[in-house]
Amino acid sequence: MTKRRSPGRAGTQPGQLPDRETLIRFIAEHPNRSSKRDIAKAFSVRGDDRVALKNLLRELEDDGLLERRRKRLVRPGSLPPVTVLDITARDADGSLMARPSEWPDDGSVAPAVLIRQSQGGRGRKRAPAAGVGDRVLARIQPSPSDTGPAHTGKVMKVLDRNRGATLGVFRSTPGDGGRVDPIDRRGKEVIVDPAHIGDARDGDLVEIETARSGRYGMPRGNVLSVIGSVAGEKAISMIAIHAHGIPYQFPQAVLAEAQSAKPVQLGKREDWRKLPLLTIDPSDAKDHDDAVYATPDDNPANAGGIIVYVAIADVAHYVRPGSALDREALKRGNSVYFPDRVVPMLPERISNDLCSLKEGVDRPALAVRLVYSTEGRKIGHTFHRIMMKSAAKLSYQQAQAAFDGNPDEQTVPLLETVLMPLWNAYQVLVRGRDRRQPLDLDMPERKLRLKQDGTVDKVIVPPRLEAHRLIEEFMIQANVAAAETLEKKRQRLIYRVHDAPSLAKQEALRDFLKTLDMALAKGGQLRANSFNGILAKARGKPHETMVNEMVLRSQSQAVYSPDNLGHFGLNLMKYAHFTSPIRRYADLIVHRALIASLALGDGGLTAEEEEALEEIAAEISTFERRAMAAERDTVDRLIAHHLADRVGDDFEGQISGVTKAGLFVSLQQFGADGFVPVSTLGLDYYIYDEAHRSLVGEKTGTGYRLGDQVEVRLAEAIPLAGALRFEMLSEGRKLATATRSFHKTKRRAPRGRGKRRRG
Repeated sequence: MTKRRSPGRAGTQPGQLPDRETLIRFIAEHPNRSSKRDIAKAFSVRGDDRVALKNLLRELEDDGLLERRRKRLVRPGSLPPVTVLDITARDADGSLMARPSEWPDDGSVAPAVLIRQSQGGRGRKRAPAAGVGDRVLARIQPSPSDTGPAHTGKVMKVLDRNRGATLGVFRSTPGDGGRVDPIDRRGKEVIVDPAHIGDARDGDLVEIETARSGRYGMPRGNVLSVIGSVAGEKAISMIAIHAHGIPYQFPQAVLAEAQSAKPVQLGKREDWRKLPLLTIDPSDAKDHDDAVYATPDDNPANAGGIIVYVAIADVAHYVRPGSALDREALKRGNSVYFPDRVVPMLPERISNDLCSLKEGVDRPALAVRLVYSTEGRKIGHTFHRIMMKSAAKLSYQQAQAAFDGNPDEQTVPLLETVLMPLWNAYQVLVRGRDRRQPLDLDMPERKLRLKQDGTVDKVIVPPRLEAHRLIEEFMIQANVAAAETLEKKRQRLIYRVHDAPSLAKQEALRDFLKTLDMALAKGGQLRANSFNGILAKARGKPHETMVNEMVLRSQSQAVYSPDNLGHFGLNLMKYAHFTSPIRRYADLIVHRALIASLALGDGGLTAEEEEALEEIAAEISTFERRAMAAERDTVDRLIAHHLADRVGDDFEGQISGVTKAGLFVSLQQFGADGFVPVSTLGLDYYIYDEAHRSLVGEKTGTGYRLGDQVEVRLAEAIPLAGALRFEMLSEGRKLATATRSFHKTKRRAPRGRGKRRRG
């Protein structure tokens, strides 16, 4: 019997090498079959022709026509196969147009997507009806047309109806009317007639619907709802909650289900209550979802080895697939952390009580036992469904003090038997981490310390302790073990994936590094340690912070996916989130997958969930970006409010972004960014040099470049929009193409009023 050959593709014969255009079209049309092996199979490329195909694909990458995402090749700017979209408008033909709900904040424009309307038919399910303002989950495909948007989408599910309403602050005016100031810095003021004010009072944060917007005059609108006074505590985070559509009130059915939950009995669980597991968390933590313990391995064959135990709250016991708790948790995707509040994924009865690993209290958990050699190489691991009792609740500061030889009353009894074995185990794991060489970014995390009224007291940079790194490394190892176990069991799961940087971002980073006389290797597959050499060279230099920031910007965004692309930043081939099911839905899915595949009892992953993993991954990835954007917006607004009474003050800053419209300047002491419009830089005409990330005066040849240290004056602060506008005080420097030095620009004479005080 002769074997049939592939029928080939347009522009090729079976076994013939495809041309560039055919390759690009195939990859665009088959995003899930775009590895080199898939392409060779599709075009029946064999033998020596595989080398030619490999070279052709590399040429397309070098020309910027393709991007590599781990093993797959994709078109630059392509969207995931399943994406959350916001439907924004209709085109001239009346078709719905949409854009991704969340898009990286890297200056690129989110691509437009044409929504395909399904007509249904025999045996086919009709797509849900959607309209302008709706948020939907859609399956994305390349557009068959050469004109119009590059992507089309088919609605799979409507997630949120009519998101067309906007937020603003109501200001009453004489005559019982009012106006609404927008919270968006690009928004417009809206007039509200007396009949459409509702219960709004002066200073209230309101949701409005624009009723009419003519060619002349300001638009008019109706107050749909009153959210609360903008002067009240937690008002700033409430703005972000509503602006990003974050669910923050639990439905009564969810609360009732949580209240009816009962503590778990031992039953068939393994009894680990005598094992001195302990929790190490921030001092103000209200829930504790992970506990750790370590001990030397007494196996003679593993001399110097260790055994690590990581126990994670068994949320899957309480939150069952399809329940009210489960539906609400998926709708939220994750907990959202603001400086003044937390919007939890689960009600407090679950997160802060029944699933919190409280000291001295019996609690159900899913645990992993990991064995390592003295060199930090993992020998093996096993998962267990257990009952545990935390031996102690420690803060990071307490644990660190004990590790440093300064135990307190609580840690003295634990020092030799529990804490030092933990520390010794961490030293073993560090050997493995150093060999792995994950991305070694040093980005100080600034935290806002608030006053009683919810305003900023001060901005602090908490010290990064080895106790933090200890817990972090233990959690990473548990996450790896979860992914490995599920792969071995051939159980589908949701991975945490982090792709390698795109070629475009690599080139942008190279251009920046050239201005510092630094180079990033070209060609081949970049690894995390390729960036570590750059970071090491910048350590202790004036531009250290900016180099770390630019390396971070060059990275792809981590997402959730049922397809394993590995984790570039951690330099790991298999990685899943397992350690925080109280606050991340992805972890709950991984717990259910482990329970099902290892036959650990009730609450496992269902067949329906397994079929929907692609959709779930797309939703929770979007909700994660939504949470990050809301948290960032809240910090921006709080900082702008904090600096509002310092208009006219001068500050030291660093240019963190360059655009045609002007310069973004970062104030490191506040973790805040403000904008210097190009029109305020001087009398010269400034030209944007994208390659060198600079604005250069046409006549003088002087200007400003990304990373420059500058002095600026705060000209305007808009707290509700979280916006700061600066006036540049530093003179530009000569920027010839040969310039490769990084130095502080000269201070130029202040304009207008005199200098008041330093920030």
